[in-house]
Amino acid sequence: MFTETDGSRKRIGDVDVLFHEGLYHVFHLVLPNHDFIAHAVSTNGIDWRRVNNALFIGEPGSWDDLMLWTMHVSPDPHQPGHWRMFYTGLSRRDHGQSQRVGLAVSEDLYHWRKSSVYWQDLRGPHDPELVQQARRISRQHFTPSHDAEIDAASCFPLEPDPRYYEAALDEGREWISFRDPFFYCDNGQGWLIVAGRVNEGPVVRRGCVALFQEVDPGRFESRPTLHHPGIYDDVEVPNLIRIDEEYYLIGSIREDKKIRYWHTDQIGNPWRSYHDNVLMAKGNYAGRVCRDDKGWLLWNFYTMDSPDGATENLMPPPKRLVRTDEGLLRTTSFEGLDDWLERPLDTQCVRTLKHGIGKEHCGVEADCLELQSEAGFQAFVFEHEESCFRFRALLRMRGLGKCGIVFRVDPETHDGYYVSLDLLKGVAQLRSWRTGPPGSGEFMMQFQPLQSGFWHSKTAGQARVQLLAFGSYVELSIDGRIVLSLADRTFQKGLLGVYLETAHLELSEIELHRMHSPHQSDDHLVAG
Repeated sequence: MFTETDGSRKRIGDVDVLFHEGLYHVFHLVLPNHDFIAHAVSTNGIDWRRVNNALFIGEPGSWDDLMLWTMHVSPDPHQPGHWRMFYTGLSRRDHGQSQRVGLAVSEDLYHWRKSSVYWQDLRGPHDPELVQQARRISRQHFTPSHDAEIDAASCFPLEPDPRYYEAALDEGREWISFRDPFFYCDNGQGWLIVAGRVNEGPVVRRGCVALFQEVDPGRFESRPTLHHPGIYDDVEVPNLIRIDEEYYLIGSIREDKKIRYWHTDQIGNPWRSYHDNVLMAKGNYAGRVCRDDKGWLLWNFYTMDSPDGATENLMPPPKRLVRTDEGLLRTTSFEGLDDWLERPLDTQCVRTLKHGIGKEHCGVEADCLELQSEAGFQAFVFEHEESCFRFRALLRMRGLGKCGIVFRVDPETHDGYYVSLDLLKGVAQLRSWRTGPPGSGEFMMQFQPLQSGFWHSKTAGQARVQLLAFGSYVELSIDGRIVLSLADRTFQKGLLGVYLETAHLELSEIELHRMHSPHQSDDHLVAG
């Protein structure tokens, strides 16, 4: 988990993570200025150490002298041991209304050089005389061994091709979408995908994944769109991966602030959707993938209770990407969190949170609980107040009652987090419920929905549940699939348990572990 220092005006933005020789490298935007791309490293994917910033905005007059936006770092397929960063830039000259894609190169992931250092004509980047001048200037900055980088000056920065994409300010929304590059190599052929927009159709339905082909080392040519869903304003931060024999295209959708995906068995065939193509619930955004020694991981930033999406951001723990037997793509909990577990806690000492209305029953046997509440709301809570923990159990509902989980609940006011679980429909909803200050009248009841998620269970009324509370981060998994993933700082510590409303619930295979609390220091930056 990673964030900027509390109290700082800076916030983390879009992230890109690369795993190399046992080390995770995160490159991320810094809001609100967007004036540099930061860099941090981690051995475990949870706590991070700052290193030198990777890239800065260009000198006045250059094509990227206003802001830097989303980037992607990948190995250079033409020069082993070298790396390329494709990134988005905006210029002061056109007031940031036109987005372009640039290239920077590195031999060690820590020191980066922009491969195109000359830019004079906004609309004429392929003028032969300008290209030759760019190459002469480039040779002053690169050694002769970087011919591919020098040649790249002839095509970078990339701009949208007007044959296929919106490329002029008067075509759509009076600003040009062309950002969030992602490089993909398949069978020796390199492709660059970009968040762009087709140049026809309803204005707010033109979002697409633009496509470039690498025809020579460092030289890219525009191609027709890889995918145009025909419904979204933009498909932001696209990713393309292959798992087994299936291709998956992952994108973030601004309309509902969710991360979605499409699939196909062959590039060039139509991209298809499953009945549920949501990878991450609302609030998780700008998802990026990386492959480590255990498989694919999905990273993103999460915005905490911020209407502008730029003031309360953090990067939560990654999610492991898996492909189901049916071909669906799912996120599961990151196994690296196991290293933060402390000792197991007793789950046999259970009491009611309050006086009940009707008949109640709490039976305890080994690692099983049998709970009943005839009427009204009742929570059965474990003995100790906890802050950071991992709770696991198999839930079986008898009948048609209601149930859920409470955690970090105050034993006196009952303020805390409430997770409702509809085991029949497959719906999870997390709420913050607390008491306002005295004299605040009707505003004393402060009820805030935080996130909702859905799942499909093959056995109605039954679910294998895992709940993580790790600093400000909360994660709920059902039958191994992450359903809720968010951050909130409303409550820090309290009771944990299960609630019922006119229900009969059985819990088995119960596990409860206290977890080490995340921390933040000058050397290691971890969201608390």
